[in-house]
Order: sequence, then C-alpha cells, then structure tokens
Amino acid sequence: MKFLLFTFVGAHLLALNSGKAIWRNDTSQRTFQEIKEEIARYGDVAKAIIDLAVYGKAQNRSYERLALLVDTVGSRLSGSKGLEKAIQIMCQNLKEDGLENVHLEPVKIPHWERGEESAVMLEPRMQKMAILGLGSSIGTPPEGITAEVLVVTSFDELRRRAREARGKIVVYNQPYTNYSNTVKYRVQGAVEAAKVGALASLIRSVASFSIYSPHTGIQEYQDGVPQIPTACITVEDAEMMSRMVSHGSKIVIQLKMGAKNYPDADSFNTVAEITGSKYPEQVVLVSGHLDSWDVGQGAMDDGGGAFISWEALSLIQDLGLRPKRTLRLVLWTAEEQGGVGAFHYYQSHKANISNYSLVMESDAGTFLPSGLQFTGSDKARAIMKEVMSLLQPINVTQVFSAGEGTDINFWIQEGVPGASLLDDLYKYFSFHHSRGDTMTAMDPKQMNVAAAVWAVVSYVVADMEEMLPRS
Repeated sequence: MKFLLFTFVGAHLLALNSGKAIWRNDTSQRTFQEIKEEIARYGDVAKAIIDLAVYGKAQNRSYERLALLVDTVGSRLSGSKGLEKAIQIMCQNLKEDGLENVHLEPVKIPHWERGEESAVMLEPRMQKMAILGLGSSIGTPPEGITAEVLVVTSFDELRRRAREARGKIVVYNQPYTNYSNTVKYRVQGAVEAAKVGALASLIRSVASFSIYSPHTGIQEYQDGVPQIPTACITVEDAEMMSRMVSHGSKIVIQLKMGAKNYPDADSFNTVAEITGSKYPEQVVLVSGHLDSWDVGQGAMDDGGGAFISWEALSLIQDLGLRPKRTLRLVLWTAEEQGGVGAFHYYQSHKANISNYSLVMESDAGTFLPSGLQFTGSDKARAIMKEVMSLLQPINVTQVFSAGEGTDINFWIQEGVPGASLLDDLYKYFSFHHSRGDTMTAMDPKQMNVAAAVWAVVSYVVADMEEMLPRS
C-alpha cells in the first residue's frame, strides 16, 4: 500500500522519442480545444466499456475471478508457496484470456515468516493479547521477553522519557490521523525504541477502525541500531494500557515471537499486453500487486487492484479495440516489502522511460471510486480532466492530486505522469493488513465501476494521437 507522496510541478515537456508530443517549450502543436474535441470523440467507446463492465456480460467478472484465486490460494506473502502458486496461476489465466506477450520477469524477493507468536499481560492482571508480528522483525528468544511496559504516544515523548525506556517494552499508543502520517510508527517504531535501550516494541495498529483486529505491515531496521522484536497490537489494547498507566498501574508483558528471516527467494513480475497498433513501443502501464500479507486473503490489498487491472485489458479486448500505444499489465511481486518487484522492473526498463505515457496503479481498494488521483504537469492534468469527463454516465469524473503508488513512484519521480484510483480510504484502512482482508470485504458491483474507470482511462490515453505532456 502506498504512503509516500511526491509533488511534481513543471513548465517544459521533455522531447519524446516517437509519436508526437503536444507541448514543447510551452508551445502547443495543437490548441487545447482541438485536444478536447479529440477526447470527446471517445464518448461512444467509453459508453461501450461502461455498459460491458457495469451492465453487460462482463459484470462481476473481476470479482468472480478474484474470488476463485484467493479461495484457491489464500494469502500470498513474499517468498511463500502461496505467492509462487498465484503467479503461475495468473500467468496461465492471462494466456487463456488471449492477451499478448504474456511472460514472467524474474526478481529476487525477501522471505520472512512470522512463526508462532503471543503476548500475555501478566500484571496488573492476566490477559492474552492479539498481536501480529511486523514484516522483517526478528524473533524473541524461545523463552520470550518478559518486561515492564512504557506507554508513549509519540517519538517525541519517547525521547523525553528515554531513561525510563531502558530494559522495557515500548508500547506506542499514537493517535490515528491518516495512514501516511501514522504509519511511521509502524515502520520506525522498533528503531526508535532500540535507540533508547528498549527490549521490544509493540505498536498500536495503523487502522481507521478496529474490532479488536491487529494490522501487520513492513518495518525497517537501521544500520548501527540494535534489532529488537516488534509487533502490532490492537487499538483497544493500546488504549487500555494507556489508561492503566495513567492510573498508576505497572504493566508487565511476556512477548514470544518465532519470526525468522530467510535468504531471498525467487519470484516474478507477471506481464501481459495488448500491443499498440501505431506506436507499439510506447506504453500505458496498468498495474496492481499480486503479493499480500500472510493474514486474511489479500482480497482487498491488493487482489482487487490487480484484478481490475487485468479486467481493464479484458474489457478492451472483448470490444475488439486495439489502442495506438501498447497497454501493458504488470502484476507486481513483493510490493509489501517496499516495492521490490517494481524497483527491479524500473531498473530493467528505465532505458525506455521516454516511451511511457502514463503509469497507473490501483492499490487503495476497489470500493466505489470517487475519482482519479493524478500526478503530472498542469497540461497533462487538464487532459486527464477531459478524459475523466467521459465517465459522466457513472458519475466518476473528479481528478485529485497525489497519483503516486509504491510501485509506480520510480517512474513518477522521473517525470512520467502517474495515476491511482481513489475510493473509501476509511473503509480500506479498516481492513488493511488484517485478518479481515477477505472476499467478504469486496463488493462486485463496486469492482465493476472501478474496472470501467480503469479501462476507459487506460484505453483513451493509450489511443490518443499524442503522449501526455510531461513536467
């Protein structure tokens, strides 16, 4: 799931290799009115895509395809047999769907397993606590770690109380504001606790809503700082311990974690295309990630995003459409470990960066879309607003800022326009990285609408005569 935000504002378009650029040195080759008229001519095509996805034979297809995969395979943690099996199944599915240039691109990815884990409050009373170890965490000794707790609400408070932290288990009860601001406690919590001599850290789950549900995710160690075990606890337990210490209670916890890190494993990015009819070397990239965490089914994060990306190509193919540029589907591996598969893809393909018109990633849920998040030049944004106007029949026309995603940020930082799908983030972060991320959280009708948006945007941008202008 994405949480890094970048802003790009530029005045000049880089000259592109082939095909025509709309603006060079702020001088338009065509008036914006002409571009608007070109986009308006896609109205009938957009309506045909919408009708097929939302009302026609393809309705519920992405949901049914997704359910079949996750019910068969389950979760798909980086380095696991589940992810390996899912990749092989998807490669075969894409070939059977008739897509072109279906292949796997090899990547070495992290392999971590949580093992058995438990946390028990011993004082001031006995209570078993729900936990989920964080990705790449080390384990505890077999006998566990038994220590008093220090509860803090921020890194600043931890630093102020550094002397109290030595030899204790630090519990973070940070307030949830939004994901991008709050996730730093999950990512950096162990390092900051280790710097002041703590034995372990327990982080309040980064979640917008909780029914006693811990949420996992990646954490990062830092060179030169001792590595300590770290896990997420529920919102409810973090708040309970905060209340207890405010009343003067001493809290003691026994933490046991069997987590282990193994050598990197073999994996693959999964790629399929509809080859462009006029500028086949130019690309509109549509993507989601196939890996997930090892709890729940990974249906929402990011099965939905991966499957509406596949569905976008299926819808375009079903209608017998072939855009001028190549539509490339990439199902990333090891996104949850920091975009490992996407970074490998970027390194392998960046020599052709001038041929990428738009990179798209769906990794924030496939609930009813509010619109499209977009990062690019002002001129590219104006074009995207016209493209989104084609989605008036389903009332999804807004263009927001911050189109970044973990897997496409490598391209966006180099000036390639980027887009992501925006929907109900409160609902998304209620299930995110938890055991609740199952098909029960998904809605087939909302997935239909998300797929229609994804297909219309990707097709029109791929078929317009010129590439999107860059910063």
